[in-house]
Amino acid sequence: MSSPSKPALSLSLQFADKTHRDQLPRHKVARWIKAALAVDGVDGEITVRIVGEDEGRALNRDFRQKDYATNVLTFDYTQEPVVTADLVICAPVIEREAQEQNKTLQEHYAHMLVHGTLHAQGFDHLVEDEAVAMEAQERQIMAALGFADPYA
Repeated sequence: MSSPSKPALSLSLQFADKTHRDQLPRHKVARWIKAALAVDGVDGEITVRIVGEDEGRALNRDFRQKDYATNVLTFDYTQEPVVTADLVICAPVIEREAQEQNKTLQEHYAHMLVHGTLHAQGFDHLVEDEAVAMEAQERQIMAALGFADPYA
């Protein structure tokens, strides 16, 4: 088993929407996900799929009964001994939110990958105390990666 600070990652990176492909080099995506996996010191087998509005909306509708495209969907399958999950990120939503929040695309993608990876490890934000704990983890990880507080 890997040390807690350097989890192993098997990463599949898929681009159904190639609009921001240049913003998501594999080594950076892997670094951002590994930083979130280090919270629990677990290895990961994660697929990241970048999608357009139609696919994002269909998945959110079919799996969450919410008829709109959202920024990130996490499909988590196992948490131990290896985190296995699919992270689906909707490129047009990320672009819109990044502009609204005055963030770079990379900064927002990094945050959503960290956010989704934490979900895959069991973190959630449905109730206040869980949200506070999850956001604290996100802030710490993003700072360690050299990014600003994503909730500032």
